[in-house]
Amino acid sequence: MKVIYDSQTDTLTVILGDSAVTESDEDKPGVILDYDTSGNLVSLEILDASKRVGLPTQIEYQIVPNSL
Repeated sequence: MKVIYDSQTDTLTVILGDSAVTESDEDKPGVILDYDTSGNLVSLEILDASKRVGLPTQIEYQIVPNSL
């Protein structure tokens, strides 16, 4: 997984996999979802990120412990 914030375009992109994008949908205004040929989500893009995300330049990554 890769997260990219482009301050020049104010775009936050979360790339979930390496599959080629074959379809894109703007699910909500300013939120673009990209899918592969099997319909799996490949990436999402948030336009005007500084207005939609608290701190687009800050990431918190957390792994939840296995509860087994």
